[in-house]
Amino acid sequence: MLLKKIAQYMSTTSGFTIKTAPFTKQDWIAVSQIYKEGIATGIATFETQIPTWNDWNALHIKTCRIKAVNDNTIIGWTALSPTSKRNTYKGVAEISIYISTKHRNLGIGKILLEKLINESEKAGFWSLQASIFSDNKASIALHKSLGFREIGYREKIGKLNNIWYDNTILERRSEIII
Repeated sequence: MLLKKIAQYMSTTSGFTIKTAPFTKQDWIAVSQIYKEGIATGIATFETQIPTWNDWNALHIKTCRIKAVNDNTIIGWTALSPTSKRNTYKGVAEISIYISTKHRNLGIGKILLEKLINESEKAGFWSLQASIFSDNKASIALHKSLGFREIGYREKIGKLNNIWYDNTILERRSEIII
């Protein structure tokens, strides 16, 4: 029974074992450092500073917060945030996914996103959305590899360091929740 509640997932990729599990406030230091690395890329988020745990926590759905762990080190994470406060959209969420700099392009993003898709459907989400910098080709390819389809883009949606950026919009509709 306890093992079902923990709901950990293990996968081997690129010669090492990845364990996925929910993350909590106690993981915030490691999670926020990976977020900081994403901020530094300039094509992962319009954020320029790491939020506090309380600020981040208030904006993200309490379920479906998943970390990827190798050798007791968090190497990536993913989470959902609501797209609307309206009840009719309660099954629609936006994805955030970040992988540590040292562990990119090793398949960890795919492991995390697959787990997030499964957990989101268990939690009743029927549609996942991703708004990705159009220059972030790796993230767009990752999402498309797991059934997301491009539904459009937002031209010059925001400025970062005084440069306008476009976002590519992708969505994945659950085949389980109809």
